Amino acid sequence: MLEVASKAGIEWPLDEAATNEVLMATFYPGRLTSNNPRKEADYSAIHKELAKPGVNLSLLWSEYCETCYTNGNTPYMYSQFCDKYRHWARVTKATMRIRHKPGDVMQVDWAGNTIPIQDPFTGDTTEAYLFVAVLPCSCYAYAEACADMISGQWLSCHANAYSYFGGVTRLLLPDNLKTGVVKNTRYETILNRSYQEMAEYYDTAIVPARVYHPKDKSLVEGTVKYASTWIIAALRNRRFFSIAEVKKAVSEKLEELNHFPFKKREGNRHRAYYEEEHDFMKPLPFTPYEPAIWSTARVPRDYLISDGKNKFSVPFDLIGEDVDIRLTEKTVEVFFHGSRVASHPRSAAQLREPVIRFEHMPLAHQKYLSYSTEEFQAWAGSVGEQTNTVIKLFLAAGREPEQGYKACASLTKLADRYGHERLENACQRVLLYSSSPTIRNISTILKNGQDKIKTGRELKSETSSSYGITRGAAYFQKGGEPE
Repeated sequence: MLEVASKAGIEWPLDEAATNEVLMATFYPGRLTSNNPRKEADYSAIHKELAKPGVNLSLLWSEYCETCYTNGNTPYMYSQFCDKYRHWARVTKATMRIRHKPGDVMQVDWAGNTIPIQDPFTGDTTEAYLFVAVLPCSCYAYAEACADMISGQWLSCHANAYSYFGGVTRLLLPDNLKTGVVKNTRYETILNRSYQEMAEYYDTAIVPARVYHPKDKSLVEGTVKYASTWIIAALRNRRFFSIAEVKKAVSEKLEELNHFPFKKREGNRHRAYYEEEHDFMKPLPFTPYEPAIWSTARVPRDYLISDGKNKFSVPFDLIGEDVDIRLTEKTVEVFFHGSRVASHPRSAAQLREPVIRFEHMPLAHQKYLSYSTEEFQAWAGSVGEQTNTVIKLFLAAGREPEQGYKACASLTKLADRYGHERLENACQRVLLYSSSPTIRNISTILKNGQDKIKTGRELKSETSSSYGITRGAAYFQKGGEPE
């Protein structure tokens, strides 16, 4: 008897799974088969069915009973049914836990310890942080070294974890970090907008761990501790001089962790994942997720918003309004009341000038950008000779023609206000006494109406034409004698 018990792995005190039927089958296998009228369930099939969403042992027992009654067999009671399944799972070393369904949850957290990085030139030390994600069913883990714990890095680590697993879980269970959760109370949960957008992209739901309930994340915290030993502690004697070196070392240690044999059952994390969980993961999106950071800003008077390094334009009519800014690695998008109003390519380098779209400018600014020497000369030629002369003087006044664009533009505004004829007269008058006309002089002439007053030269010309010749040509032809 002792030899049979030793071979079957039965020890005192007896395990809860060692029921009377189990002991009978172990010590007297022939007797139980002939005298047992109850139908044995297909525990392998039950194990697979439990992996499906919403399926539990109670439902499977009711289906088992219905099948037995249909075939004229006697089923086990519910307690015996559960005991037999648990015994089968223990004996066959099944890796799946009844309380964790495959592909259901991914738990994430930052490790408490860090990995030091030494600057090879100055000797200064910075810290590398370890992101850890775990699938509770198979205990399959992902770890990544990061230079910081900002929001963008947090989102990138999630995307990399899903790519590593080759699929997406139904739920995502993070801690209450500010990079992911804005507010989490017993009444409401408010998520960071960027974090929520990432979850929607992967078609997963974020369920933060309850505050002051460490059991909600017991497995991931255990895996974080395990990762700290296998990765951080294992690398304690190595010196790193860049984050790239740390990432490579962490990746190597991660593979060792996932392939290290389980102590209490057969296999390892990698094998358990691909045998029992991989097929239940949701498929990845066709294109990789690009992390995006959201922020809010009020549009200033220059209608330029900043990404922290460069400035980008938005429509000028949004001056004074609050807009939402979405930043990715390659784009800057601006939203107003949920509608996108601007989009710009984002540069990693610092630009000398702001990025401005022509259509975002007021009409006056658009006109200013469209100014050119040829355009001003063509316009002046359509007004008159005197105006054309003034425009040429404006363009030649500085070292470059662009220095005279402002005066030329002001002259066009005077033409719009007073008309071409009066502007032509004003230019003629100012040229009579100055070879360097200014906008102020021309504007003063127009305001005071001096362009309407005839000059002395004009009056003299009119007088000579009216009174200089009073007798016709016939008079002189006759010798000047009266008839």
